[in-house]
Amino acid sequence: MKLCMFSPREPFLDRGWPGRIDGETVIQLAAQTLQAFFTGGGQAREHAEYALADVVLRAPVLHPPSVRIFDDSGDFVFANPAAVKAVGEDPGVEGAEPVEHVAAIIGADGAIGGFTPLVEWVARDLRGAKQRDFALTLGPVVTTPDEGMPPGVDWERLVAHAAENTTLYPGDLIAR
Repeated sequence: MKLCMFSPREPFLDRGWPGRIDGETVIQLAAQTLQAFFTGGGQAREHAEYALADVVLRAPVLHPPSVRIFDDSGDFVFANPAAVKAVGEDPGVEGAEPVEHVAAIIGADGAIGGFTPLVEWVARDLRGAKQRDFALTLGPVVTTPDEGMPPGVDWERLVAHAAENTTLYPGDLIAR
């Protein structure tokens, strides 16, 4: 299944709605956010249908509880969960360079709810942690695990490592 957060072009909504993409149609889901959809076990009533051409796709997780980006060594760094932007939004720092990742979005009970592209913006001219603190582009589409796992990564191991000695919440992002 392919999921998204969206708003109609008219009237434009500040936050948007969760939806299921079916071909060239987006079907509104009865949940406040995709995090709420995942918390409900990935089930929700369906509402209105919109042509994909008539909607604006948003970042699928607006305010993730946490963002962990894993490196090649198998360890991770935290990224700024307040820095999430939708595809096409300006990262806000001149000369920022994109670093592409895939993010697993945690769903109910700490399981993977879906996968989405994540771009970490890096500004090498800034100092220290501020090089990576200003923008993460997320989405726009979430693919659920029933469509297959992105290859080349042991996602279950990364999630288990991230969950060690803590609790993962719906909407947490685990990126590689």
